[in-house]
Amino acid sequence: MKRYPNTTPIILVLLLIEFLDELVFGAGEAAWPLIRTDLGLSYVHIGLLLSLPGIASSLVEPVIGILGDVGKRRLLVLGGGLLFALSLSLTALSNSFLPLLISFVLLYPAAGAFVSLSQATLMDVDPQRHELNMARWVLAGSVGLVLGPLALSGARAAGWGWRGAYLSFAGITLLVWLFALPLPFQGAGEKPASPSFWQGAKISLQALGRREVLRWLTLLEFSDLMLDVLLGFLALYLVDAAGTTPGQAAAAVAVWTGGRLLGGLLLLPLLKRVRGLSYLRVSAAVELALFPAFLLLPGYEPKLVLLALLGFFNAGWYSILQAQLYSAMPGQSGAVMTVGNVFGLVGGLIPLGLGWIAECVDLQAAMWLLLLGPAALLVGIPLKRVRDR
Repeated sequence: MKRYPNTTPIILVLLLIEFLDELVFGAGEAAWPLIRTDLGLSYVHIGLLLSLPGIASSLVEPVIGILGDVGKRRLLVLGGGLLFALSLSLTALSNSFLPLLISFVLLYPAAGAFVSLSQATLMDVDPQRHELNMARWVLAGSVGLVLGPLALSGARAAGWGWRGAYLSFAGITLLVWLFALPLPFQGAGEKPASPSFWQGAKISLQALGRREVLRWLTLLEFSDLMLDVLLGFLALYLVDAAGTTPGQAAAAVAVWTGGRLLGGLLLLPLLKRVRGLSYLRVSAAVELALFPAFLLLPGYEPKLVLLALLGFFNAGWYSILQAQLYSAMPGQSGAVMTVGNVFGLVGGLIPLGLGWIAECVDLQAAMWLLLLGPAALLVGIPLKRVRDR
């Protein structure tokens, strides 16, 4: 594209932003047993912490996505980066459920502006390589996910604890923000006659009425059951249901993310030879067999092996499905963020529901519901090739 004459430095900074986001996320998911003990949280508290910020963000991020397509992208990304750093600092200083909830409510939309609009910019850099660039994006995030639990372990070994880890992440965010400061962050819709906010909103609402767009939005929500939702409860499941220590649970999270990293590495050359949706169907069938084995087999070591395989085979889920959504909405990268958040309002209730089931029944029973993810992919992915755009 003419507006991005030298794409390599831009792509590297955008991937660095995603790496940072997943570094924080990976450490945070591994830290749940520590945070739960430190702040005296229940499963319902944790379900609320995983659900309410996402729901609040889904109300704000559609506006962010529209503004990102009508000329405000650079301001939103840089402002979101500063809020991201502030939110991490507030998380580290939280001493009870309510302050932690407030910090998360700020963190989620901050990530929407800082990270999601960076992803949209990556899609605009080369619209003809959506799947490949999304695979690079997920690979960068997978590296962050692997290093996140290790960073948490390092912070604990240094005597900083989970709070020190979050403060360190805030400092790293400011450093990444400085790298991002010179970038243009221009959207595909930012032409000399950019549409108004209300025109952008109308375009996004029209997209929600298209069958192809609804397909990919639905499958993205279901696929998340075996991605972020699983990761959100994984450390707690291993400690409370499988009887591991918090340290073993953090190591298991690192194993799962390590499997995703290896799968992401192999996905890049694979997508040059194999249709992404064909791979997705096969991997969903594999996950449908592996996850019950993970829940049923006793022992820490067998679960580690199965976690590595689970991470390996779901490595391409988000990148392939999200790439299909971008391709279904050409020239509307910010609107992709908008429709995703509007559609995700219901999906944001899933962690709360799982937390409620875990509190009322047990966590083992709640985990079985995650099988709806691969089952939905097998049913919903079209057998025939969809029309290329």
